[in-house]
Amino acid sequence: MTTPTIEFFVGLSEELSGVSLRKNKSTGIRNVLMTFKTLKAIERFQSFTTRTYGDLRLTDEEGVIIVIPNSTKFIFGGDEGDEIQRVECGFEITDEHWERFLRFMNRYAAANGMGYQDK
Repeated sequence: MTTPTIEFFVGLSEELSGVSLRKNKSTGIRNVLMTFKTLKAIERFQSFTTRTYGDLRLTDEEGVIIVIPNSTKFIFGGDEGDEIQRVECGFEITDEHWERFLRFMNRYAAANGMGYQDK
């Protein structure tokens, strides 16, 4: 069985700290906002030794889901205002891929001790 992973860079798994799922009632478009408290990839942004995907890879026992973020936001804080507090990565999922995405998220949550919370 494959352990579910989320990667911005080849072989560099990130740790998801939260995810928000929304559906636009007028358009039916489903939006995903993944939040990361830290990103190992930040250390690699200026490195030419690691190949970047240019997208986000969600891998589990069913295979790879490739998503292209439509937004990536870095939230800074700390005493000097230069410490990354979190990174938010947003993307859209079409209805045809929604069930597959949910299966990935359920596997990822189970493997990483995460649970569902309705707001």
